[in-house]
Amino acid sequence: MSNEAVQPYQRIVQDARDKIRSGRWAAGTKLPSTRELAEEYGVAAGTVQRALTELRTAGLIYSHQGRGSFITDTAAETNEDSTARALKALEEQVADLAARLEKIEKGRDD
Repeated sequence: MSNEAVQPYQRIVQDARDKIRSGRWAAGTKLPSTRELAEEYGVAAGTVQRALTELRTAGLIYSHQGRGSFITDTAAETNEDSTARALKALEEQVADLAARLEKIEKGRDD
């Protein structure tokens, strides 16, 4: 999907997810203020609020009135869990490919 097809709030949500996934935003990290995010993305404060609502609904952030929004512990855990699952799947694929290659090479030796 091109950037033109993505709503501005969705771009903010995706960027936040990417920062969590990459570990740049760990559990407990305080997000920039609504005003700062609005300036960074060149959008209205309402657009940022919509993105924050979506992130809250997804369980990735929590907000405290007057203190700001923070990354949840579960967001970081979810990231670690998905990384561990991806690594496990890759390990299984490598093992399967190694077994197939061994069978092929055995067939050539006969």
